[in-house]
Amino acid sequence: MIKQLRLKDYILIDELTANFHEGLNVITGETGSGKSILINAIDLAFAPRVSKEVIKTGKEKAVIELVIENKKHNLSKLFEENGIDNFGSEIVLSKEITQSGVRSRVNGTLVNQDFIRQLKDYFLDIHSQHQTYALLQPKSHINLLDNYAKDTYGTKLELYKEKFKDYQKLQIDLEALKNASDMTDNQIEFLKFQIEEIEGANINSITEDEELKNELEILENAEKLKELTGTSYWAINGDEGSIMEALGKIKQNISKASSYDSNLEDLEQRLVEAIENLRDAGSELRDYSQNLDNNLERLNEIQERLYFLDKLKHKYGGSLEEVLKTFDKLSAELNGIEFSSQNIEELEQKISQLRNELEHEAKDISEQRKNFAQVLSSLIQDKLENLELPKARFKIDVQPKELSQDGMDNVEFLISTNISEDLKPLAKVASGGEISRVMLAIKSIFAQSDDINTVIFDEIDTGISGRASQSVADEIVELSKYHQIILITHQAIIASKADKHFYVRKSQNDETHVEVYVLTGDNRVKALAELAGGEINEQSMEFAKSLILQ
Repeated sequence: MIKQLRLKDYILIDELTANFHEGLNVITGETGSGKSILINAIDLAFAPRVSKEVIKTGKEKAVIELVIENKKHNLSKLFEENGIDNFGSEIVLSKEITQSGVRSRVNGTLVNQDFIRQLKDYFLDIHSQHQTYALLQPKSHINLLDNYAKDTYGTKLELYKEKFKDYQKLQIDLEALKNASDMTDNQIEFLKFQIEEIEGANINSITEDEELKNELEILENAEKLKELTGTSYWAINGDEGSIMEALGKIKQNISKASSYDSNLEDLEQRLVEAIENLRDAGSELRDYSQNLDNNLERLNEIQERLYFLDKLKHKYGGSLEEVLKTFDKLSAELNGIEFSSQNIEELEQKISQLRNELEHEAKDISEQRKNFAQVLSSLIQDKLENLELPKARFKIDVQPKELSQDGMDNVEFLISTNISEDLKPLAKVASGGEISRVMLAIKSIFAQSDDINTVIFDEIDTGISGRASQSVADEIVELSKYHQIILITHQAIIASKADKHFYVRKSQNDETHVEVYVLTGDNRVKALAELAGGEINEQSMEFAKSLILQ
């Protein structure tokens, strides 16, 4: 769950810290007050690209920081592989946006956007009127169905996936064997020549050429370097008029002066430290200058080595890394040649047997998927009826496909919200009010098997009122038992269910500012009254109090 959001110099916010509840967090405020700023900031913390326009006018950078409490996922291995400190259940994700670029850190370590994207998959699902997230993507539907049914066929599916990996590897091996068996004697001899040429190069590392270029530049400029560093050394430590001589006199003067004024003792000490640092620098310059050698033999050796490495790169790849990859590929091809036609036949039989096993297991999994798809379709349709979509039809469609990593099924969520329309892919549902309720219905059903920690709804109440609002409110409360929910709403009925109620207000004096408050007590009642009646009066206040007591 998202425990805390901290913003600094972000759009219209100078500095803000918002601490979220693990249950239902509601954000309200007047139209145009900036309610979406908090949700957008959370989204941008995980985004691959962020516009510099989010930097507050007149400031050098904007900072978004999230503190995430992780109770569901074991990320130790992922963090270890990426050199990130593990703080236990707490994860700190920060993003710094400047005019020149964006830096993302996790627990203080710089990370790339692929890593941030992985974190988002673990912790966050956002639904807004303008964005399509996990539930709308057909590629995620099979995973949602399988995750829901994991207690029934989850173990069987995992074993199938491991076996399918073996099947794919055998297919690759077979292709390599067939290619190798078709090679002529001349081709084999040329293959051996290429391998020996690369092997004989004795490449030390993939950066050997860059290291040699650096060394070459030093050797080619040895005389200049010797002159520059030697001159600098004598400027510091020369016999007359040197910097050390001048500093020594200054130090003597300040030492005498400090005997009259003890306030100068600190300055004297700093001078002593500066003299010592300069003396060390001078020694290093002297050693560097004396040890620098214009080694023509080594220079020629490097030039010849670089010429040879450039030829290798031209023949086998644009870099030494590619040259070594080519070596591995060629070696694998040569090893494959040793296999006979009998080996190919044996491998083909093994692949055929394994495919038969996979097809049998995939059919078994497919039957169970179809059974669960029918049950889930019915459950989600019932939810839609509860959410005042009585004419809606929902179907989890399972269609056959070629054998693959996840079986032999294509799974897609289909829906029709009007009795006169055919079932269509979920992503094509047009109405904002309908899609919000559809998302809520699906989330409610998958809540107990869904590993996502935080679900965000941006204005989930768009296009609904009356009984639909009450139904949505009840469903959100139920969903918040399994997920942290953060949502923006204009409905008092929904806002009254909050475990924590944030109110956003925009003020405009000399500058425009957005401020966020946590509402409690009478302030919360007034906010609900204003949401319900458009103004605060006796009738709206009584209604607001009744909502809280429900």
